[in-house]
Formats: sequence, C-alpha cells, structure tokens
Amino acid sequence: MITLYHCARARSFRPLWTLEELGLSYELKMLPFPPRVHQKEYLGINPLGTIPLMLDGDTRMTESAAIAQYLVTRYGPTPLAVGADEPDYGAFLNWLHFGEATLTFPQAIVLRYSRFEPEERRSPQVAEDYSKWFLARLRVIEAMMGTQEFICAGRFTAADISVGYALLLAERVGLAPQIGPNATAYWHRLRERDGYKRAVDSENREGDALGLARRI
Repeated sequence: MITLYHCARARSFRPLWTLEELGLSYELKMLPFPPRVHQKEYLGINPLGTIPLMLDGDTRMTESAAIAQYLVTRYGPTPLAVGADEPDYGAFLNWLHFGEATLTFPQAIVLRYSRFEPEERRSPQVAEDYSKWFLARLRVIEAMMGTQEFICAGRFTAADISVGYALLLAERVGLAPQIGPNATAYWHRLRERDGYKRAVDSENREGDALGLARRI
C-alpha cells in the first residue's frame, strides 16, 4: 500500500492528484503545516520535516514532481506518462520539472516573506520581486495555451499536474488575478477533471477528521 504524507494545499497535492488520476489505492496521512513545527514526531519518519513523503514498499521519496513521474512510470502503462519513444518525451520531462523548479519555487518565497515569517522579518519588496519572477516565467504557459489544450503530447499528462499545482498555488498566494486568460482557462479545465476533484475530496475528508482547514 502506498502511503502519502500530505498537508492541505502543499506541494504534496501533486502526488495526491496523480494517485487519483491513476486510480491507485493509497493511505493518506494529513498533517498540519508545517509539520516540523506542529507535529514534531513526523521528524522521526522524515528527518527533513518536508512535505510530501511517499512510501511505497522500500521506496521513499520527498520530491513532488519526481513522485508524480515515479507513479506514472511504475504503475503504467498510462497516458499520464510520455514514453521515451514518443517525440514529446523531452518536453514532458522539461515541463514536469518546470512546474516545480521554475513556477512553484518563486511562489514559495512570496509566501515565506509575505505570510510565514514573523512580522519583523517580512519583506514586501522580496514578495513583490518573486511575484514578478513567477508571472514572467508563466508567460510561456500563457502563450502555449493559446494554441493547445495541454502541455505536451496532445493529452493530459503528469506534466499538467505539475504545472497545474503551480496555478493552484497562485490562487493561494493571491496572484491568480494577474494570470493571463489562456493560462487561467487552462487551469479551469484542469480543475474540472474527475481526478482533481477526487483529490480535493480526499484531502478535505481526511482533513476534516483531524480538524484541519478545508480546500474550497
């Protein structure tokens, strides 16, 4: 049985969404955010204290995009993966990791210096600079979605899950109103997928049991 440690609205939503798209059985362990502060016993399971942590037999993984790639490869064949023999294989890998390294990273900085740091350590200038960084990098997605429905291979893949989470995070950060119409329409299409809705329901159901905040 796959076990996923997850916090509401955290990067761990990528593997949760992937699990639901694949229809795999899993155990979801919801934690308060950040778990290294609010549930210190988690450090005994994951010394990094980060989310996600996925356990699958002897496999332990903590990087959300890599977990998505592992799941669609390990539990395929599935159209969520793009094979090495397909023309868009390189694009698939690029966009899968672009969603985390290029789009999610600057938003994490925005959250830290606008909300998570103590008041005296917050920096509106840092938050503004990294907001601009995110929006500038998102322009390529805005342009792509003017001519295509999904990121690559002419179908929904794990790359869309990775980029889609970055758009979900933009809502939390408050950047959604500045996202262009093509990328916004793309995000709305992703949100209508049954796999996405099941992932949200799973998060809310387990979070309710622990008294954690719900996702709308």
